Amino acid sequence: MRGFAISLVTALTAGVVTMPGAAVASPAACFDRAAPVTYEEGRIEPGVPYELVEAGGLGAYPEVLRTSLCRAPSVAAAGRVLAAQGALLWRTAVARAQGRIAIGTIDRYDDRPLYWTRLLGTRDIRQWAPRFAVGAGERAALIKAYEYAARGITSTTFGPGVRRVLVSGFDPYQLNGEIRRSNPSGASALQLDGLTYRDGARTVRVQSVVLPVTWSGFDAGIVEDAFGPHLVRGARERADLIMTVSQGNRGVMNIEQWAGAWRGGNADNNNEGEPEVIPPAPRWPQPTPTPEFIETTLPYQAMIGAGTGPWPVALNPRVCEWAAGTRPAGPVTCTDDGPSPGAQAQSGGGGNYLSNESMYRSNRLRRELGATDVPGGHLHISALVYPADPAVVIDDAFAADRAATIEQTVALVRAAGAAAG
Repeated sequence: MRGFAISLVTALTAGVVTMPGAAVASPAACFDRAAPVTYEEGRIEPGVPYELVEAGGLGAYPEVLRTSLCRAPSVAAAGRVLAAQGALLWRTAVARAQGRIAIGTIDRYDDRPLYWTRLLGTRDIRQWAPRFAVGAGERAALIKAYEYAARGITSTTFGPGVRRVLVSGFDPYQLNGEIRRSNPSGASALQLDGLTYRDGARTVRVQSVVLPVTWSGFDAGIVEDAFGPHLVRGARERADLIMTVSQGNRGVMNIEQWAGAWRGGNADNNNEGEPEVIPPAPRWPQPTPTPEFIETTLPYQAMIGAGTGPWPVALNPRVCEWAAGTRPAGPVTCTDDGPSPGAQAQSGGGGNYLSNESMYRSNRLRRELGATDVPGGHLHISALVYPADPAVVIDDAFAADRAATIEQTVALVRAAGAAAG
């Protein structure tokens, strides 16, 4: 394992993808810093983002990516560069989180170095200005190739003879009000990726991905692309359980009983959002009509009975609904008794933001692909509390609280995996 760790660090500092024989442009010369970026990428300014990249031991990575891009002689070559660099970033972040390499000065449970480093990469791809033409569609494909690799989506391989558990977490969000934000669900995904353990005579293996906090990313089908290949009937690595995870309320771990078909439209990381029915995903089969509510099939009794801590674990049965034909102007009724016949969804137990939508989309697809034998659902985990001094990026109390929440999340996923199949 030590040799693997050394190879990752060496790759980051020495550059992993080069184009033999290609002219090497100065990184500054092949980027147009006046080119538009997303609202999310626009938050990258001197200060906390760069501090977190450096503290995570990833300071060399953005320059390696830029140099590799500048050496790429074609769009196709750039695609290979970005897929490799994205995969390297994911592997490095996972190895760092799991203590298999020791880089940086910030604790290993921190997901923020990965988030900001990856965001530096998408910004640079958007502003890449090589000597040859890059069409808008080509650039979008390059960004997708990089993001999917850097989010773990291209590496969810389980291997033979194991019970397969696929889990998703999320990026940090609500950064306009608090640039220091971490997301314990994304940090949990880093701890869970590749986790292998015994359940009696069976071996359970977990793979994980980190989803964006953007409506546009969900509209483009990232949830379905992450889970779909492991839900198709006859797939060689068909999942035995799927679970989406996100940050919820403080001090409780809620297994959501219901996901609703309505997105509330609260602002995402790109400061965008429109209230509407969750739209269908491209490239994947979709039910007609779309279900208003989808109920969890996770083994929640086993998760609750696992005795994890520090936070209490509960099944959250809450739903909010409109009477049939009254969405979105009619009065909203909330109940713990489940959806009423014919009612229209206003929110699931976890609300109507992207966490609810991750459960809804993954399980809508699970059902449409006929994977009704695969348990699926959503876990909301305890929210974090940040240091009172806004100049402090992390302190001991914050680190301990986050680590405890992440370790409980890992334990709950383990309990679910042991109860599946």
